Amino acid sequence: MCGINLVLNHPEKGEEAIQKMMNASRHRGPDHSAWLKAAPGIYVAGSRLKILDLGEAGNQPVTTEDGKAVLVWNGALYNYQDLRNELLGKGVVFGSRSDSEVLIHWLKLFGEEGVKQLQGMFAFAFVDKEKGKVIVGRDPYGKKPLYFNHQNDQWLFSSEARAIVLSGVVMKRMDVSQYVPYFYSRHTFPDLSFFKGIGQVMPGTVMAFDFTGHHYVSISLEINREQVDLPSVTDFREMILDAVLKHFHADVPVGMILSGGADSSLLLHSWHQETGIPLNTFTAAFDPKYQGKYSDPKFASALAANYHCIHHKVWVTPEIVFENWGEYISSLDQPIGDSASFLTWLIAKEAKKHVKVLVSGAGADELFSGYDRHMAFRYYLKNPSLFRSLAKWILLSPLLPRRIKKILNAITDSAEGTYLNFSSLQSIPFDIRNDFLAYYPKDTSPYKAALSWDREYFLVNDVLKIHDNATMAHGLEGRAPFMDESLVALSNSLSEEQHILLEPKQWIKMILKEDGLEEIASRKKLGFGLPLKEWFETDQIFRERIFLAIQTFEVASGTDFPEDMRKLARHPEEHIQDSFLQIWNLFILASWKVKQGL
Repeated sequence: MCGINLVLNHPEKGEEAIQKMMNASRHRGPDHSAWLKAAPGIYVAGSRLKILDLGEAGNQPVTTEDGKAVLVWNGALYNYQDLRNELLGKGVVFGSRSDSEVLIHWLKLFGEEGVKQLQGMFAFAFVDKEKGKVIVGRDPYGKKPLYFNHQNDQWLFSSEARAIVLSGVVMKRMDVSQYVPYFYSRHTFPDLSFFKGIGQVMPGTVMAFDFTGHHYVSISLEINREQVDLPSVTDFREMILDAVLKHFHADVPVGMILSGGADSSLLLHSWHQETGIPLNTFTAAFDPKYQGKYSDPKFASALAANYHCIHHKVWVTPEIVFENWGEYISSLDQPIGDSASFLTWLIAKEAKKHVKVLVSGAGADELFSGYDRHMAFRYYLKNPSLFRSLAKWILLSPLLPRRIKKILNAITDSAEGTYLNFSSLQSIPFDIRNDFLAYYPKDTSPYKAALSWDREYFLVNDVLKIHDNATMAHGLEGRAPFMDESLVALSNSLSEEQHILLEPKQWIKMILKEDGLEEIASRKKLGFGLPLKEWFETDQIFRERIFLAIQTFEVASGTDFPEDMRKLARHPEEHIQDSFLQIWNLFILASWKVKQGL
């Protein structure tokens, strides 16, 4: 795990820019940082977090013995042993067990086409001096971030947008157009950022440049879509075990975020069954008066004790939030309006004392229909016209629960518009809906499109971004075994009918039930986040501090807000019951904007 930086075709300011970028992203790889001039006007820098082969051979930038190839990269290759064996057969001699050494030789031999054979999580920049070529790529699952700035034929790439801002080459400006996606989705649009002029390389994109910065090749990495037979529970059990063993593999201590829900529990259960090795596990815990609703600590503690783990309860109160708020906001590369962001960051802060790799259960819900909105959408798809008619009449009732009202308000005249609303914090106004639908999956069936939207839009830009930011802020590597290539390909290859016939996370729950973990398998799904509604209702200091920050933000910047956002920001106290998530959303953005001096 590392922070990577590339300056391409900046002959005058390149050396100064690469050093500033490296220093800005050094926290991502606290074990070693360095930069070098790869060619005239081309500079690379890497900051390394040592996970495999802890010697110096894996330090970045990585170079071949002859100095003709240079690599900086962020991530882990889970099939590096297979790649290594193929390279050995072609006469490559290795001096270490590092997957970095495998990757540089693989790219030197096979170029951009060879990226199709990589399995794992990665973002990289590779310079081939012999061929006068620079290759930049990001994994198809979007696990590792990669930002860029492009002016004519001059390029900057980095693991973090703020490193590009701090390069001294790019003017620091707020992109106020991103208030719209942020308010409804909790993040910017996938190809943009809150810094004007800084975009994101989309997942699965591989680009090749010459040394003058001319971009002449683009490749899109595809995830398998060939239809398959439904696996048996035994087959799925083997896939999970394989994913666990790959993602838990490290030469440093590994720990887990353990919620006591089905997903993280299955990962720990599979690890323990195969190895019997106890792990450090971490769970967020709140005031006991909330634990009837937020019961993760009870289930997580019991499971951890059963497997002899060293379990850590990370206590969270409003006072603890504010004590850590400045440090947390300073660590955010881009704001994500999700309370899971702070929670994961606080857990990672504690985990740093004990481990260097932190595993989460992220991805299972998106792959295998784990959210309530998936079930609601299934009902909708059975008879869309009936639901549209019912929504018009039932919404007139003043007694509807908030959750039901949100679902009925979300129904539109199209399946994609309806699911877009289901997956958003609140229904998106018709006049801006197409801005979001531009990213919505096309040329596929409605339910498959919904799952793809969750995986490609929500998971990548919210859940995985949160996990990356939280772990990297504390110099940890974050891993998500459910995002293993085989499991993503399985979800992607199932037909519409197969997905709908399956119960939510059917295989995950069946394994848990078969192995005596019925209570965990049958738990009602809870969102991972802070008890915001309860704190807003009962804690005056918490409430007033957040309201003041939002109202101050509105006074300074409200003319750039979408209408719904400005209405809430002016009077947040009127929206606690129905929009407490959006209130928190705006507090994060307001705090981040102040911290960035924008």
